[in-house]
This record gives sequence, structure tokens and C-alpha cells, in this order.
Amino acid sequence: MESTAVRNEVIVGIDPRERAGPALAWAADEALRRRSSLRLVVAVPPLPGGQHVDAPWNRSMLRMRGESALTDAVATVRALYAEVPLATELLDGTPAAVLCRRAARARMVVVGSRRLSRPEELLGAGSVAVPVSAGADCPVVVVGGPERAGRRHPRLVVGVDGSASSGAALAFAVEEAALHGAALHAVWVWRRPFVSFGDEAAGLDERRRALAETVAGRGAQHPDVKITQEVLRGHPVEELARASTDALVVVVGRHGRGGYSGMRLGSVVHGLLHRAECPVITVPESRHG
Repeated sequence: MESTAVRNEVIVGIDPRERAGPALAWAADEALRRRSSLRLVVAVPPLPGGQHVDAPWNRSMLRMRGESALTDAVATVRALYAEVPLATELLDGTPAAVLCRRAARARMVVVGSRRLSRPEELLGAGSVAVPVSAGADCPVVVVGGPERAGRRHPRLVVGVDGSASSGAALAFAVEEAALHGAALHAVWVWRRPFVSFGDEAAGLDERRRALAETVAGRGAQHPDVKITQEVLRGHPVEELARASTDALVVVVGRHGRGGYSGMRLGSVVHGLLHRAECPVITVPESRHG
């Protein structure tokens, strides 16, 4: 049985090719708020093209670069939050596969986003944000850029659609809002049909009732969190991305199914990873506490 300390880890993926930046700072802050330990992970991918006369030297260089990146990341965290318990790992494997394996023992995984094209995200060995968000057995935070604190309001946004996965996302979002001393805005987006013969007003009222029922009781453990509700007509990606422009984070559930990571992730989450103006947190239906 896993110990609480291990399950409570916040894991952040470190990319040796880039300076440790917003994702590392976000993860360190989250670990401090949750009184969790922080684990910095660098994955050393296999060399392309199989064995080569220079392979041992090249692999040694990759490991040295990874060790250097970890050293720099540790210094960054210590400068920000000296009190956060810290561990490091240099592991062999592709970054997405390594982080998904470690996620089974984590409270959450935090990664950066390089805003790759769709083919690069789905097929490239360097893709991280999409496959980790799709496959990790814990919430995954994708931080795309530095926080613009001056433009942020203390508010989180969560997408709700009545599914079990959105229920898990809502529960996580309430907890996250409490940690940040923020309000929570629950949004149900009613996708516009091509042809509609029903009463639109009645349809909106039905979804407002469903949203209210979903939200009811979720804030019982965190009564200080103010939860507002809104039902919108439109495309979920567009509406949630619009709501993210003044949010600390946007939280969504993962319930897509399919043969590769993009489909397994779901089209709404995949779209938000490109469009959201703040970090995106993906919560699997089966997340552990």
C-alpha cells in the first residue's frame, strides 16, 4: 500500500532543452500550498536510429545535460520556497512515458507546453502535454507561459457537463479554489446543434437545473469558497477559453476514449491546451485523493 507522503507528491517534468520556468514555479507554489513534497523529473529518451558508434558518448551527454538541468531547477526552487521538501530523478525513457509511470504515485503532475502542432503532439517523441494529460492517473497541470498576475482575478473556472469526469473535475476545482483563496466559476456549455426544433429557453433552464444539482453540496467541505454558475450556448472550447482570460486556472474532466492520446484525451481538453489563456488542469474520472 502506498504511503500518504508518496501519494501526496507534486511531480514536475523538467525539459533540459529549456530553462526551468513557469511550470516549475507553478509546481513549487502548489507543493507549498498543499504541504506536499516536490519531485523534479528529467527523462533521458532513447537515441534515434538504434545503436551507433557514438551512442555511448551521446547518451552520456544527454545525461549530463539532464543532471545540469536538475541542478538549476533545484536552485530555482530553493530560491523561491526553501521550505518545500525536494527530490530529483534522472530516468531513462521518453518524457511522456516516464511521467505517466510516476503519476501513479503522485498527487498531480505539472508540465510545460511548447505549443506544438497537432501532428507533433500526437506523433512526436518529444510530445509531453497531450499524452501525459491523456494517460496520467492523477490531475495534470499544463502551464503554457508565465502568469500575468496583474491581469488575474482570484478565480478558477471549471467545465461541467453532467458526466462523472466533470464531477471529479468539480470536486478538484473546489479544493484548488480553497487552496488559492479564490472563487470558483462553474460553466456548463450547451453545444449549439446544427438544427434545433426544441424550445431553447426550456433547454437552457434544464441545464441550469442540472448544473445547480451538480454543484449543490460540492462546497460543503470548503464553505468559504464562493461558487458561481453559468450556462452558455456555443462550442465548449471557445467558451471555456474565453472564460480563461481572467482566471487563475481552468479545470476540466477527462472522459475521452480512443486508440491514441489525442482521442483518449477528448477534443475539448485538447482544444483548451491550445486556446486557454491560463494553466489547464485535466482531472481523470478515477483520480485518487
